[in-house]
Amino acid sequence: MYDYVFRNALLVDGSGNKPFRADVAVYSSLICLIAPSGSLSARHVIEKSSLVLSPGFIDIHSHDDLEVLRRPELRDKVSQGITLDVNGNCGVGLFPLKDDENALYETVVDILGAYDGRWDWKDYRSYRERIERTGAGINVGFLTSHSALRFYAMGDDIARAATPEEIEMMCLLLDEQLKEGSLGFSTGLYYSPCLFADEAEMLALLKVVKENGGLFSVHHRCEGDDLVPSLKEVLSLAERTGVRLEISHFKAIGERNQAKVDDALSLIEEYRAEGVDVGFDQYPYEYGSTGLFSLLPPSLQGLTRIEQRLAVSLENEREDIKREMLSPTGWDSIYSLSGPDRIKILTLDGHRELEGMTLSEIGEEWRMDPLDALLDILSDETGKAVMMDITESRDNLVKIMRHPLSSFGTDSLFSSDTPHPRTKDAAMHLIREYVSKEKVLSLQEAVRKMSGENADRLNLKDRGYVKEGMKADLVLFDAEKGVVDTVLVNGKAVIRDGIYSGGLHGSVVSRGR
Repeated sequence: MYDYVFRNALLVDGSGNKPFRADVAVYSSLICLIAPSGSLSARHVIEKSSLVLSPGFIDIHSHDDLEVLRRPELRDKVSQGITLDVNGNCGVGLFPLKDDENALYETVVDILGAYDGRWDWKDYRSYRERIERTGAGINVGFLTSHSALRFYAMGDDIARAATPEEIEMMCLLLDEQLKEGSLGFSTGLYYSPCLFADEAEMLALLKVVKENGGLFSVHHRCEGDDLVPSLKEVLSLAERTGVRLEISHFKAIGERNQAKVDDALSLIEEYRAEGVDVGFDQYPYEYGSTGLFSLLPPSLQGLTRIEQRLAVSLENEREDIKREMLSPTGWDSIYSLSGPDRIKILTLDGHRELEGMTLSEIGEEWRMDPLDALLDILSDETGKAVMMDITESRDNLVKIMRHPLSSFGTDSLFSSDTPHPRTKDAAMHLIREYVSKEKVLSLQEAVRKMSGENADRLNLKDRGYVKEGMKADLVLFDAEKGVVDTVLVNGKAVIRDGIYSGGLHGSVVSRGR
């Protein structure tokens, strides 16, 4: 007898095809049979014909690397119908790791959050085994991060181009992680230490990715004034190496740059037409979130946190820093692009009273220029510092969402005590606002972008679709209200009738396994 049957379900199967009525049967961890409505029985029959049954959603861009160790149930993800997410994005990840994790920890804490447990892994294999011992509430996959490779090969001296010997070491390390099952390689050319990598380093690493069949995921260098040249940089790298390219959280930052989206999309389409395997993901909000210290210029990004705090506190250096932030060249100054009235503090360990305030509001309260207020804040801060910023127009958000090469990611952060809403609601927000309310996407197209499309990007052959023989990662939801009713992870119910029952039924999804 089957374990579950979804009877007379309105099935949206992840392919982009129109919904149809069917019975879907699950046994153990697999979808066993799809049959005409009303023909199947099981131990558990779920008959809610007003709801939609689809593949569990795949979040191709997440930052749950430490959250899966802190709170392995990953309830915030499964509660929005996400049954698999991909981590290690933006070049921010946890392996390979040397004995001393302090330098890497300081780099990742504003994105991945604090973690007081033991850092007792060394590479992808031991990190995967650590998660497998503690369990996970959803399936999780991991990219090898550029930051970790650079710290391993270069130590703390990372604010420079790597030597040929260091590049060779990074390539060997990357090859090892990919052969052990890491899904690919990610870099964040906006963030330290990745921003210091030169073309020779990038080409060498991407050749390793290509040889192993992995995915290249990139937070490219500039999403603002130099959006188009920045995209051309990574597209050219992909063209020259033949690697599959995933452009992370695609957007244009700043009011003055919204007109560049059409040119940026056209450039991507041109490279796609010439044979470059490129796609991009998007979270369904006009505003973003990142670490507050990342607002500082590249000249400070290679410094330790203590050195950064000292630099912004010295009067003579502060004036140079302000000039760089107000008139940036070759990098994204979010302060200049978004403006102080559109940057809001989410978490600030040293000044909890400022959380929820914009930089303009803080400057007004402190009776000082907002930029000086920001630098004063950073000079004092020894803990977490996370912000939210308005980045793009609604029209461009919709234009990017409708593009056939776009897919779904949350860019979820668990470093803030008051996280960006994308962390807990991105999937259902997309369904509720952009499918049911605004009709930006059809239901089947939205589900395709949230499941089958991402499975294909990741070369996963057993997930992302409701098909016989596929893993039984399934979500039953109310499309009008954007509410999850039931979620199966590998054939086990984690949410049933809207009630979270828990269970660590996820697995680590590895390439070639």
